[in-house]
Amino acid sequence: MNSMIRTAEERDISSIAEIYADILAEEEQGKVTTGWFRGVYPTKDTAAAALERGDLFVFEDSGKILGSAVINQIQVDVYAQGDWKYPADENRVMVLHTLVVSPSAGKSGIGRKFVEFYEQYAKDKCCAALRMDTNEKNLIARLFYRKMGYQEIGIVPCTFFGIPNVRLVLLEKGIGR
Repeated sequence: MNSMIRTAEERDISSIAEIYADILAEEEQGKVTTGWFRGVYPTKDTAAAALERGDLFVFEDSGKILGSAVINQIQVDVYAQGDWKYPADENRVMVLHTLVVSPSAGKSGIGRKFVEFYEQYAKDKCCAALRMDTNEKNLIARLFYRKMGYQEIGIVPCTFFGIPNVRLVLLEKGIGR
């Protein structure tokens, strides 16, 4: 297996959008529950905006994009309502957004590898806290992050990308201690 996680390039956007579409199709078929909606979040524009900021990453295996994530220090506005166990200045917090793995590559360890990459990336940037969120309905993600050592510190009701009545689970993990 010739695989790596790397910074995304323009040529990767269509593959990332295809992964989003595949996950949304599974949501519509009742196979998974993410709380996402086709045409709302995530979209090709979600990936393109992250590419433009330089914070979009992909998991590539033998030339095929099988996963992606956004990694940056942008905290969602509702994070201000979080009762964080690891308080840190904004410049010492790293956030993982929109981690996706192609349904065709599910349960192959790509998600774990991406989280490990994210944690190392944060350490390399001298961060003290790792943060992320997921929809309360996304039980698979919640279990996965718990297994990776993340603690749920609260659930915040909000409107997410125009989607009303979303309950975001805030998760965190301390590093560098």
